[in-house]
Amino acid sequence: MTDEEKKEYCWNHAQVVEGYDKDTIRKDACGAWIFKAHYGMRDSAFGWEVDHVFPVVMGGDDFERNLRAMHWKNNVSKGDDYPEYMSAIQSEGNKNIEKESSYSVNETLQQVLHEYYNK
Repeated sequence: MTDEEKKEYCWNHAQVVEGYDKDTIRKDACGAWIFKAHYGMRDSAFGWEVDHVFPVVMGGDDFERNLRAMHWKNNVSKGDDYPEYMSAIQSEGNKNIEKESSYSVNETLQQVLHEYYNK
């Protein structure tokens, strides 16, 4: 999968928000607003990156179900943590605010990743 294909896959699986243009604005797994055109922009309040749910340092790779769009600050905050991790950014209304919260990868995805990486 090319970098562009990973980017498109992640964008297409990010959370669509009713009332917003799904082709330009979505939310990440932590609920932070992301703008499609701000991919890779760490100087943007709406920048995002491709996150490996099961971290590469733990054996994760570019298996589609292991990829997701994540606000860049949430991706940095998550680091190599799995299955529990901390976020740094969440939405409040139509803006992003700095707010730490604890998250856990949902059980269904954990099972899929466990089966894939422990063949």
